[in-house]
Amino acid sequence: MEIVLNIYFAVIGLIIGSFLNVCIYRIPKGENIAYPPSHCGSCGHRLHAFDLVPVFSWLFLKGKCRYCGSKISPRYALVELMTGIVFAILFKAFGISLDFFASAFLMSILIPVFFIDLDHRIIPDEIVVTGLVAGIVIIICNVFFPLDIYRGGQWWDPILGMIAGSGTLLIIGLIAAKIYKTDDAMGGGDIKIFAPIGIFLGWKMTFLALFISIVIAGVTSFILILLKMKNRRSTIPFGPFIVAGTFITYLFGWDILGMYIDALLSRM
Repeated sequence: MEIVLNIYFAVIGLIIGSFLNVCIYRIPKGENIAYPPSHCGSCGHRLHAFDLVPVFSWLFLKGKCRYCGSKISPRYALVELMTGIVFAILFKAFGISLDFFASAFLMSILIPVFFIDLDHRIIPDEIVVTGLVAGIVIIICNVFFPLDIYRGGQWWDPILGMIAGSGTLLIIGLIAAKIYKTDDAMGGGDIKIFAPIGIFLGWKMTFLALFISIVIAGVTSFILILLKMKNRRSTIPFGPFIVAGTFITYLFGWDILGMYIDALLSRM
């Protein structure tokens, strides 16, 4: 039964991934994500159901529009596949629980953040607001049905998480701006997106997610500099690393924190 449910939620993830592709394409342009219906970006022909089967339509059409033959970016299939895999992994980790639905929702708004920030160096306010609205629901639910991610934290744990995440990044941004004498040291979108992340993770896991994000960003930047793909003055979007850090925290956060505490106590 668990295997069937895992496949079921993976398929749900594929379908949601198809919708996320629309968000990734339209939100940065300020377009409505619901209207007009899905259409080819080159010829404008409206796409039908058999053109929109996640992953398989792209494979069957060999990455080309059925109507005009224009190339379709493999990213569309990648986003769908990524979302399906993320849903399957989260279900494996949490089963059918409030934690699963909360984590699946958060990752569903963070996957567009990953690609939009990568392409446009922005994190749209619409995504942040969507996360905050859902966060209000999480705060209320946590009063009556505490999420496991908080591990017995108080009812105000998600509220403190929101303040801790965005507040810490704001302070880091202000300090970096002072040191490097620039207003672009930390993007406003990065600061804002940690507000809903903080609600969903709670303050302890939020600090860990931020730390992991910074470490991954630092290692990636170092590798890019070594490969001479970037130089020390280059900037890279932080959003994708926030998404990766949040996902890792959901899966291994408490284990990582436990190992750190054990290592700390062993030295005392």
